[in-house]
Amino acid sequence: MKQEEPKVTIVDSSGLPLGECDKLEAHRTGTLHSAISVFIFDRDGRWLLQKRTAHKYHSPSLWSNACCSHPAPDEAPATAAERRLEQELGITCSLHPAFMFTYRHEMPNGLTENEYDHVFFGDFNGAPAPDPTEVEDWKWVALHELQCNVEQHPEQYTYWFRELIERVKRRKQNRHKSD
Repeated sequence: MKQEEPKVTIVDSSGLPLGECDKLEAHRTGTLHSAISVFIFDRDGRWLLQKRTAHKYHSPSLWSNACCSHPAPDEAPATAAERRLEQELGITCSLHPAFMFTYRHEMPNGLTENEYDHVFFGDFNGAPAPDPTEVEDWKWVALHELQCNVEQHPEQYTYWFRELIERVKRRKQNRHKSD
């Protein structure tokens, strides 16, 4: 029995839902759809990264933020972020909405990322328990080391992650100033 393709929520430029379609179809056509990105930090301020598995249909074997996925139709982005973080990395922690942004990127394999991305921050200390069908590897990385490595080897990181690093760094600094 063939597994049904997951659905994503098609949105307008302000993130309002317009309908749904198959996830792969949204990436084939470049249709703007809802997404989530989760950034996890430990008590030392290190960033948790995951390496996507080699079987992902786009951005395989690339390093990225702790978790990135899509809410199911009629699922709140925060609920999707918590669900996928637990499914991918075996982590349960409080997540806080940080910001939203849109981006569009044509992938080398002909697919297009066109996402209205809800970004969440969380704090976790310890070792994740990743699902090997989702995550090839993981590591904690200090920001300065991460920035140097991304600058020297951008091809090892997902497009959206490279685009988000500075924005996340600024929001994280602002969050700690207001705490």
